[in-house]
Order: sequence, then C-alpha cells, then structure tokens
Amino acid sequence: MTSILNADLHCHSTISDGTLTPEELAARAKAKGVKLWALTDHDEVGGQERAAAAAKAVGLHYLTGVEISVSFLHQTVHIVGLGFDANNTQLKLGLRQTRGGRGQRAMEMSDGLAKVGILGAYEGALKFAGNHDLISRTHFARFLVESGVCRETHEVFRKYLTEGKPGFVEHRWASLKDAVTWVTQAGGMAIIAHPARYKFSSNEEFALFGEFKGHGGRGVEVVTGSHTAAEYISYADTAREFGLAASRGSDFHSPNESHTELGTLPSLPGGLTPVWQLLADRIQTASDQSLGANASATH
Repeated sequence: MTSILNADLHCHSTISDGTLTPEELAARAKAKGVKLWALTDHDEVGGQERAAAAAKAVGLHYLTGVEISVSFLHQTVHIVGLGFDANNTQLKLGLRQTRGGRGQRAMEMSDGLAKVGILGAYEGALKFAGNHDLISRTHFARFLVESGVCRETHEVFRKYLTEGKPGFVEHRWASLKDAVTWVTQAGGMAIIAHPARYKFSSNEEFALFGEFKGHGGRGVEVVTGSHTAAEYISYADTAREFGLAASRGSDFHSPNESHTELGTLPSLPGGLTPVWQLLADRIQTASDQSLGANASATH
C-alpha cells in the first residue's frame, strides 16, 4: 500500500451534518475513484454499519471512522479516529457524553441570533438535523441560507457563527486525552484533523502536537480539503518532526457546500508513512483482492 493510494478518510453523512446518506456517500466515493474510504461523522458512530455495508456493496475498501470534538486551549479541535471497534462500549459512552451538550448550546445560539433579528433559528436548524442530538452550526448555516439571510453557508459562518459573532457559543467538548484514549482503547488510531484550521500560535500548536503524541495519538491529516498546497508541505514536516503517520481526507459534507469533492485531493507528499499502512489489518476489504493489489490506483 503506497502513499499514492486514493484514500478519502474524512467525510460526513446525514448521521451528523452531511447532506448525503452513508449509502449515497459510498456510491459517490466509488464514482470519484476512491479506493479506501471512511465515514467520520461528528461524535457519532451510528452510521458505521451502514457505511461498511454500502462500501462492500459498491466495491470499496473501508475503515471505521469518527470525528471527535475536543476543547484545547479554549479552542475546538477535531480528532479523527480510524480503524476502531465501532461497538466498543467505552467509545460509545464517551461520544454520547460529548453529544450531550449540543442541545443547550443550540438554544443559546438561537437566542444570540434572535437578538440581531433572526427569529426561529433553533426550529429552522432542527429541520436540517437528521440526528437531533447532533444539531450543529452547519444546520444553523443551512437555515440562514434557506431564509435568505446569506447566500451560502461559508458567508453564514463568517458573519454569524464564529467567535465574536451573534450566533457563536463556545462549548466544552471532550478533553484531548479522553478523545485519544477512547479511540486507542477501542483498537483504533487517533489523528489530528485539518490542523491548519486552528488559530494557534507556534508554541500553542507545538503544545497540541506534543500532548497529542504523549496521550498516544499517532497521525495527522496532512492533505485535507481546507489545506493549501503550502500547508501540505508544512504539515508533512510536522508529521516527520513528531513521528506521526499521515492521513488524507476531503472533509466532504455536501455536493452543494463543499469546496473539495470526495477523492479529488492530491497524493500525500513523499517520505511519509500513510495511516493505512499501519491500519492494514483493520481494513474491510471490498472483495477477495487485497488493498495492496489495488495500490496502483492513484490520484
């Protein structure tokens, strides 16, 4: 299995804040040339059985996945877990506890928007949340677009849902240690998702990676939908510095909202250890043929 395998190990379905079902995502990933896929819904593994079955049905190799919300230095950081036992009791309990505060946070977000004249935001967002326990900023963004307040979801985030804006409410998520521990004790690998998105200073980012590695974290998303070409190189260097494996994923949410399509990212930079090499024994094969035999498929 080489670094040029077309693996897409970060995307979201209607189980959290995506607009496609696990089955639709599997079909789309296959059509876009993906060879190894993972569904990584936010703080939820309820779609894993469906995703695995759909992947097998269309001929995709599959890894279990999740994206866990973490609080670190007063920012929200995301940890992707791959290759774990999705039925692990401790993991499922930890995720349930993490999801628990979303409802109250959503009500407070709605109150903030009401103060600037946007009424009924909670009820409006709820219409877009397939799983009401996972109501999120993305669902509010879709409501504000539907209501004509903004033209597209990225504008909503910029004007209303980021720190200092009317609809922003900070939430206390899991700790970094908890998230890494839940994934690793369930037999999986913990990975820092899209690190360039966080607004950390150099010292704070070093602290994040150091603490993550100290708790047993083993990977970082180097090539992902929100990174620039320069950031691919920068975080390849970070992976080497901290001895971390490299992951690749589009962070796809919707055909109409996501800037990066499933399976369309460039390959990992050279000289890195791809996460799928370390998780080879956890991959659900699509057929009798091994993933290694398909490794010549590139993007």
